[in-house]
Amino acid sequence: MAQNNPITTRETMKQYCLRALGKPVIEINVEDDQVEDRIDEALQYFAQYHYDGVERMYLKHEVTAADITRARSDETLSTVTDTADSTVTAVWKEGKNYIPMPSSVMSVVQVFPFTDKAALNLFDVRYQLRLNDLYDFSSTSIIHYDQTLRHLDLLDHILVGERPVRYNMHKNRLYIDMDWENDVSAGDYLIIECHRKLDPATYTDAFDDLFLKKYCIQLIKRQWGANLIKFQGVAMLGGVQMNGEQLYTQAQEEITKLEEQIQLSYELPPQYMVG
Repeated sequence: MAQNNPITTRETMKQYCLRALGKPVIEINVEDDQVEDRIDEALQYFAQYHYDGVERMYLKHEVTAADITRARSDETLSTVTDTADSTVTAVWKEGKNYIPMPSSVMSVVQVFPFTDKAALNLFDVRYQLRLNDLYDFSSTSIIHYDQTLRHLDLLDHILVGERPVRYNMHKNRLYIDMDWENDVSAGDYLIIECHRKLDPATYTDAFDDLFLKKYCIQLIKRQWGANLIKFQGVAMLGGVQMNGEQLYTQAQEEITKLEEQIQLSYELPPQYMVG
């Protein structure tokens, strides 16, 4: 007899979905590999649209001499010949100023500055502010101190700027557009803010998510209906006829509702630029 235990593995997830569709009372005409494919599809959709399918992470990478050497080099993409004059060609190259990223990283938000602002010296304006203006927090207002730091941060942003980054999850390369020879040294750490897919094999509680279970059931049901559509109208023993089209239509309607629900209730809101 089935127990109401949390679902923590792919196998228990698969058996839960098949039982929800009628197994073992009725035969579910879906091949095992098809069930596995639908579970993979559900997990991928869950990671891309559900706020519990990803986690906000801070990853660090120690820069090596090989990273700096590679970032200063180029790779040839293509050589283009002019269609009107075959003697005119152009060689296009791309810089190798990238760091390979784990395949689980879906997006990179920012790379934190390399400058250690905590290591202040005697002539730093922040040091002087703390020395002369903040000798006693109980009797001194920190409003001026806060405004001054914000102003200094604005100046740093305008005069120095942030290092542009480029990342595509299918390429798994984090491009950092900076002067690799002067801005960073071997042994320094790059610290990035990113969003990473939750690995259900490690964090097994993800399989027990209510939305994921419902979505996976409907994907398998749609596959069941797609398999039976080719036998539409074929009479079985006792005069019963298979109706794969109805199964497919019902599952597709439920999938549409679930996908609308995830956008309204579970998807993270877009990040707007405020200037």
